[in-house]
Amino acid sequence: MVKKRKNGDLYITPLFLVLCIVMLVMAAITIRWNVYVFAVELLAAAAAIVVVVFGIINLKKYLSRVSEEALNSIDKTSGEKLDRIAVPALIIGENSEIIAANKLFRSCISREREPIGDSVGDYLTNNNPDTLYSDNGTETLAGDKWYIAFAVRAEGASVVYFVDNDLNKRNSDEYVESRPVVAIASFDNKEEIEREAEEGEASRISVLVEKTIAKWVSSTTGFYKKISGGRYIIILEERFIRQFIDEKFKVLEEIRELKINDRSNATISIGVGRGGSTVKECEMWARQALDMALGRGGDQVAVKQNETYQFFGGVSKGVEKRDKVRTRVIATTLANHVNNSSNVVIMGHRYSDLDSVGSCIGMWSAVVKGMHRNAYIVIDKQQTLAKALVASFEKSGFESIFKTENEAFELIDDHTLLIVTDTHSPNFVESKAIYEKCKRVVVIDHHRMMVNHIDNALVFYHEPYASSACEMTAELVQYLGDFSLSRLESEALLSGIMLDTKNFVLRTGVRTFEAAAFLRSNGADTVEVKRLFSNSIDTYKVKYKLVSEAEIFNYCAIACADSATPDIRIASAQAADELLGIENVKASFVMYKTGKTVNISARSLGDLNVQVIMEALGGGGHQTMAACQLENLSIAEAREKLLSIINEMEINKKADSST
Repeated sequence: MVKKRKNGDLYITPLFLVLCIVMLVMAAITIRWNVYVFAVELLAAAAAIVVVVFGIINLKKYLSRVSEEALNSIDKTSGEKLDRIAVPALIIGENSEIIAANKLFRSCISREREPIGDSVGDYLTNNNPDTLYSDNGTETLAGDKWYIAFAVRAEGASVVYFVDNDLNKRNSDEYVESRPVVAIASFDNKEEIEREAEEGEASRISVLVEKTIAKWVSSTTGFYKKISGGRYIIILEERFIRQFIDEKFKVLEEIRELKINDRSNATISIGVGRGGSTVKECEMWARQALDMALGRGGDQVAVKQNETYQFFGGVSKGVEKRDKVRTRVIATTLANHVNNSSNVVIMGHRYSDLDSVGSCIGMWSAVVKGMHRNAYIVIDKQQTLAKALVASFEKSGFESIFKTENEAFELIDDHTLLIVTDTHSPNFVESKAIYEKCKRVVVIDHHRMMVNHIDNALVFYHEPYASSACEMTAELVQYLGDFSLSRLESEALLSGIMLDTKNFVLRTGVRTFEAAAFLRSNGADTVEVKRLFSNSIDTYKVKYKLVSEAEIFNYCAIACADSATPDIRIASAQAADELLGIENVKASFVMYKTGKTVNISARSLGDLNVQVIMEALGGGGHQTMAACQLENLSIAEAREKLLSIINEMEINKKADSST
């Protein structure tokens, strides 16, 4: 209970204090029964109290002496004591200035330079003395060695210790740098080259592509293996992926330089999975990343780490897939789901256009006429950009097929099938409430894949090589039952194709004209379709006011609407198209405000990928047609944000290389 320190001081244990209290209580109890016992107990308690007081006094002396020794250890005159510390050490004042340093600090950290008077931040990698007082201290590099520096506060000063952490740091860095990364490369247009080129030429290109990939991988410590006709799996270390990211994956350009008869280029897509806890997880991410890269048109690299993606490349226009086998398979699967449904709800994207509404009408016709199921189209008639098309159907007696959000919501049950056309993002659908209520979803879209896409679809029919959703629908309806499209339905589909191809100028392929020919054979009148594009005089004036006030910046035409008009969405989209006709304009951006939201319509002729620019601002779309919405910004702020993105992406450099 009473113990003695090595230096002779006594101190009291907690048990001795408890015993003193018990003796006092016993003395108070026995005073009534036996005075003699009371006297003995009282004397014993008094003696115990004297011992306690003596112990407390000695304890205070001991604590005072320890405090003095601690303060003496950081006294600026105690250099010899500081030198006894076995690690580099400093004494710093309240303003972080160095008061004293030991020999190890001078030899290991300051390299024999006198540090007295310097700020301790000068010897920290982050230059921030406050981090010395954090729980884990701060890592700092001195010369070629890593240390953990931490400070212990005392009255008026602090002692800073530098603990050697070099071996642990280098082992930790090496572990991170040597983590395995899995990449899967795909020869995008191998089948197209084999079909179009002569056998010898196609073989030569395939060999050159593989040699280029082999050369690329040989610059690392990794390896590759061919896993199918045009796919390669690559295993390499994290350090090399960082290097390739810094270089923007130059291998894409090297492959693109391989030309076939000076007409088309070879392209590859690469999916990279990094940062996984196992190699298996990295391989799974690599496959998902490759699907994402191919879904965005190919000729690019998608790097996936956890739930985030990085994209590189994507400057090519993509190669049209002529094989319709997939379309027929999709149609068969879709028909099975429709036949197992109680009814079908169809909708496009918000602020629907001719392509969105036209593809909805095409699918409605296939479901009702071809598969004899009830179907309805969800549309906001006040915000649609296809009012003329909707009005023409209503005048022809089809007004009942269009439903508002609330009307369609009441028709949905557990067996309702939702068909989403012309978008694959849950954030852009006409009604998010209907999407969330429907348990069974089908997606039909042609826009390049976005990271945030509908991932619970029963059928995800996605063709980034198609010109429009109407083209895809025109192909599908040919396999969805024995029926014929009416003239109005054919014109609706043709109007969507003409809108997205700018009257068969952009993104047109063989299948585009085949779809148009099919619609024409079903009675589509091009004159009537042209009437659907007619504008009011007010819209026409707004459009050309935007064009006349546009500014050219690094091959990009930028126009800003100073006020909102009823048809500003139509006028801005058409103004963006008109601006592409100006000399040396590779892309156009038209900005207008609705409420607190700034809307940007972006267009290009394919020389620049406006989808990448819009994605950087939170939007998306296609290589030649994209858009975004910026919340709670002014037009001026949105314009500055757009200009900064254009500068970061070196648009002028890309434009020069394309001319």
